[in-house]
Amino acid sequence: MRSLARPLSVVEGHANVGLDYDRAGERYRAYADGDVDKLYKFDGQYAYGDREIWGIVENMLNTLRARDVRELSVLDLGCGPGTWLRRIVDRARQLGFTRIVARGIELAEAQVRRAQLLSQNLARCPGVNLRFEVGDIREPMRETDRSVDICLCLYGVLNHLPAGDLPVVFGEVARVTRGTLVATVRAIGSTPTIYVDGLKAAKAYHQDNLHGRLEVEFQDGSQTIFPSRLFSAAEIRAFAMSALEIEELSGLDLFHGRFATDPDWNPAEATPTADFIRALRRLEHRFRCDPAFVDHATHLLLIARPRRV
Repeated sequence: MRSLARPLSVVEGHANVGLDYDRAGERYRAYADGDVDKLYKFDGQYAYGDREIWGIVENMLNTLRARDVRELSVLDLGCGPGTWLRRIVDRARQLGFTRIVARGIELAEAQVRRAQLLSQNLARCPGVNLRFEVGDIREPMRETDRSVDICLCLYGVLNHLPAGDLPVVFGEVARVTRGTLVATVRAIGSTPTIYVDGLKAAKAYHQDNLHGRLEVEFQDGSQTIFPSRLFSAAEIRAFAMSALEIEELSGLDLFHGRFATDPDWNPAEATPTADFIRALRRLEHRFRCDPAFVDHATHLLLIARPRRV
């Protein structure tokens, strides 16, 4: 892809990343999460990854309840419009948790306001303390040591950070978490992204991994630069292992995104059949930890717990 005629500086990009997600507003939510009223339908662009992540998180909730745990603490780093916290709080109430403390941190103010609006009814439920706040996940977290049961950091959040900041974030996650971190990060060989919208919204884009930046010129003529660093599994492992015990580091969506129905390369006539989708799922599970494949996944999936002191 060609570079932009007037690329912005990396400093501008770090200062404005929240503003770019704010400008995207509802377009970002629809692109990333699908229908706001159907929490468990998983029909967005990343439906396969969403279903896999939800299966992991739901299993954690069921495991806690099987141990007769009734209080739950959840932290979502880079929560966007709050979809994942709404899912967790809603299901936790269904499972019988009587006290639920959930906090989402997000750099984009408009996304926080959207999350607050969509979560009003849940936030009023007895026993629920659900908050969404503007903040930078590189700053110290207000949660006390070993107080969080489930910590999330999903999709492009870690890609927007300089690589040198990841050990700081993982260290703080390890401090506040007594349970499990579930994180995803764009892989070095992943399919293209412009983060805030589908690729059709871009006239041109250029990922410069050497300098950790993604230049985008949108169809309306506006330009921006995102801090954007794509990571290999080896890099994520090295950043995380100083503070966390890694339970799984695998590829998430090796094949599904590449075979998704899209008029640009997979027209409706080539819509995958149910048998084809089942075959893809078998391939995903067969190759997701294979070193030859993992770095070509759409995302890397990290499941980890704090190191025992």
